[in-house]
Amino acid sequence: MTDLRINVDANRVYRELDELATFNDAEIPAVTRVLYTPVDLKARAFLKRLCADAGLTVREDPIGNLFARWAGSEPNLPAVGTGSHTDALPFAGRYDGTVGVLGGLAAIRALQTARFRPRRSIELLMFTSEEPTRFGLGCVGSRGLCGALPPDKLANLRDKEDQRLDDLRLAAGFRGDLVGVRLPANYYSAFVELHIEQGPVLERENLPIGIVTAIAAPAALRMTIEGEGGHAGAVLMPQRRDALCAAAEIILAVEAAAKATGSSDTVATTGICRVHPGAVNSVPSQVYLEIDVRDVRLEPRDQVVKAIRNAADDVSQRRGVKIAIEMFNADPPATMAASVVSAAEAACKQLGLTYKRMVSRAYHDTLFMARLCETGMIFIPCRAGVSHRPDEYAAPEAIGRGVEVLALTLARLSAD
Repeated sequence: MTDLRINVDANRVYRELDELATFNDAEIPAVTRVLYTPVDLKARAFLKRLCADAGLTVREDPIGNLFARWAGSEPNLPAVGTGSHTDALPFAGRYDGTVGVLGGLAAIRALQTARFRPRRSIELLMFTSEEPTRFGLGCVGSRGLCGALPPDKLANLRDKEDQRLDDLRLAAGFRGDLVGVRLPANYYSAFVELHIEQGPVLERENLPIGIVTAIAAPAALRMTIEGEGGHAGAVLMPQRRDALCAAAEIILAVEAAAKATGSSDTVATTGICRVHPGAVNSVPSQVYLEIDVRDVRLEPRDQVVKAIRNAADDVSQRRGVKIAIEMFNADPPATMAASVVSAAEAACKQLGLTYKRMVSRAYHDTLFMARLCETGMIFIPCRAGVSHRPDEYAAPEAIGRGVEVLALTLARLSAD
């Protein structure tokens, strides 16, 4: 494997990223691309054309996960997978997810140009709906692939307009029984995802590559605080049961609980706060919160969740408000496989690239692929660590280096 020479056309990948960004419901440089919308379907058609041009066999499953396979010399063996997603949050950037899809395709093309012949098939996978934009739940496609979302739950996911996933996917042209989404056992032997870091570490330390060792997973809470409203001038302070004041205490308790673990890997965010009735001269009677707690280890994450619940109980008693808490998602973190980490490290050494072992605090489809096979992730730097914003940026040379590392990693894993 050490004599394999990889030549990546980074400028081509960059041009393809630019073209993909034109399939978009926002004004450039922002990108908005939501599942099953016309721009999503146009982006899929663009990707399928590129894959066909590379001689890959393309198929889509009943919810739109897209698979493009380069057959190996022993095609009956479990394949090696790579890929990411192309859906984008409203007013996001053009590199999150897409670098892993178009970069994965570029890695396959580079291996083809180098006349490498994989023993195991190499398959590019574009996951459907990694972002939670449409259904309020991230990683829908990979959850379906690993069985975390069984067919009945997949079918009945609903968007903000109360439309069912089953109806929306049929209207978008995706047919077949949802039972067929889950992948069979031993479909993949390994999966590796290329991604922008979405953080500042690699750029700050002037490192070209990060090799992920673990992926954090969130516990997500919904909280409704019921107080008592009234006229802002008429309800005196001693009699108030202000839902927003109660929420403010809880929001600060969320922050304090995360800091109290003493670990930089523990993070907690109150990302949504809706106040009713929302008038300056009315005491808030109800507040709705959504809270995200993450860590690469379960124990500190669950410790924070417990502390938040305890704080809510205390606030409820002291302030005379009712608080309802729902945990609507709590996925376990994932540890990357030593075999994939080693393959990526060997690729970096072959290319003479320095690298850093690091954790991913952001959510990725690889988290769920880890339930199916050995997994890993390769990070490249992005400017100032910015992501999910129009000014998200990864330089062509950074993308090119990432594709080179990915290609050699895939070569090692597929030759096994």
